[in-house]
Amino acid sequence: MSAAVANLRTLVLNADMQPLSWAPLSVWNWQDAFVAVIQGRVIQVKTYDDVVVRSASQAFQIPAVIALKRYRRRKRAPFTRFNLFLRDEFRCQYCGDRFEARDLTFDHVIPRSRGGVSAWTNIVAACRADNIRKANKTPQAAGMKLLRPPFEPSPYQLDATARQLPWVKADLHQTWMDFLYWDSELDI
Repeated sequence: MSAAVANLRTLVLNADMQPLSWAPLSVWNWQDAFVAVIQGRVIQVKTYDDVVVRSASQAFQIPAVIALKRYRRRKRAPFTRFNLFLRDEFRCQYCGDRFEARDLTFDHVIPRSRGGVSAWTNIVAACRADNIRKANKTPQAAGMKLLRPPFEPSPYQLDATARQLPWVKADLHQTWMDFLYWDSELDI
């Protein structure tokens, strides 16, 4: 098996034919998707062109896009580092500059030493310089202002933000495009 085939991924759609998730994008390795198709757990929607795997007696196309048979509802967005930075659009909530994830930190709006909790509604993304400048104070005491108050996003709000980020499209396989931008405005 070539390295190109080994690295193929399969886009996973919900039963409504929308991506199961954009944040992060719902993909499986092709081997797991292939097994799910063979077992009848998912519907194969599209295959990769001219890419097959062979057994001793058969050739199989590799699934590029699959859909779940039953609709899976997402209730809450997990409180993770990635999701917090995504909610804040990878921007420091004090200076407004955009950073790589590795250059962002968490800031407790109300510091833990003053009773602040580690929750969606009290943590924002901050650059290192602003986090150090704010230190163990509230934004008001440090003379700083938040771009927007922290909030708990829904999974759909995170998906909408993820779709707008410039680096997202670079990681998408061309075969998936028909399934990812159905509700986007057409360029005519």
